[in-house]
Amino acid sequence: MTPALALIAPAVTTAFLASLVEAVEALTIVLAVASVRGWRPAGLGALAGLVLLALLVAALGPLLELVPLQLLQLTIGVLLLLFGMRWLRKAVLRSAGVIPLHDEEKAFAAETAELQEQARRKEMRLDWLAGLASFKAVLLEGLEVVFIVIAVGAGRGLLWPAAFGAAAACAAVLIIGVIIHKPLARVPENTLKFVVGVMLSSFGVFWTGEGLGVSWPGEDLALLVFAALFLATGLVTAGLLRRPVEAVQ
Repeated sequence: MTPALALIAPAVTTAFLASLVEAVEALTIVLAVASVRGWRPAGLGALAGLVLLALLVAALGPLLELVPLQLLQLTIGVLLLLFGMRWLRKAVLRSAGVIPLHDEEKAFAAETAELQEQARRKEMRLDWLAGLASFKAVLLEGLEVVFIVIAVGAGRGLLWPAAFGAAAACAAVLIIGVIIHKPLARVPENTLKFVVGVMLSSFGVFWTGEGLGVSWPGEDLALLVFAALFLATGLVTAGLLRRPVEAVQ
């Protein structure tokens, strides 16, 4: 069955924006490794992480076909709702000023300082340790991308559109990062996380309901209603939290 456009567009957009955030965070660490130990360990570590991610995707793909559709939708729906609410909660708190915004330049400086300190404390070469840091960054951030792609795409024929959105985001970040050799600090990360949190939470409610056999009014268009509700709730909550913070300041 060909998925409706009402699901294809949100799936591609969600995968793209979520992957953009994760790719920026991974690139920050890879660049820090490259600035301290050179591009060879950074590149090899990142490549090893990408290879392992590819193997995991290749292994998970056939397994998903064996899971009954409703069970798959219910399981992914619950996980996606929890995952999305975590993103949305942090984005709301950062927007309200309750917790500080994530600063890629600060993260880059911290990672660089840590690698330099490790180099000073050890007499042996630390290329392998630097490569491990790059590998870990790509693997951990990549696992979140893989989960999101599977979550928004499994069960409705949307895996390829979602994978395309994720690949496009990762390629864009990689190209820009290699050209400028600096962390992408100007990316509005919290805004992206806010939007992605809304969309992941919406997909979570939608898939959970379908897994439980709920017949949503308007079918796929119900996803847009959920997104509007989560967006409005997030904005209102951020506004209410911002007032006490401003009063204290």
